[in-house]
Amino acid sequence: MRKTVWISLGVAFGLLLTPVALPTDASAATVTINIGSSVSSGRGISCREGERRLRNRGFRDIRRIDCRSRFFVYRAWRGSNRFEIALRQRDGRIVDMRRISRTR
Repeated sequence: MRKTVWISLGVAFGLLLTPVALPTDASAATVTINIGSSVSSGRGISCREGERRLRNRGFRDIRRIDCRSRFFVYRAWRGSNRFEIALRQRDGRIVDMRRISRTR
């Protein structure tokens, strides 16, 4: 019995003397990935190109409303809903889209 007590105390004392590894401070690495392939080489898109992009996004029966400013405005159908869509002329991104009618 004494032998097991001494062994237990020895193990406990040994565990107390072992160095404890403290966690190190985490540092965030900054990674920048630039996948900027400009299809139009820095030029804005045309009104026809905007219409094509809308068609590729699932719109049909696209009507041009205004193509004279920084934003091109179209009306188009998608499913059973009619939308008014504004594209940014600089890069062709949709900046506004409103449902204007719905058929049942």
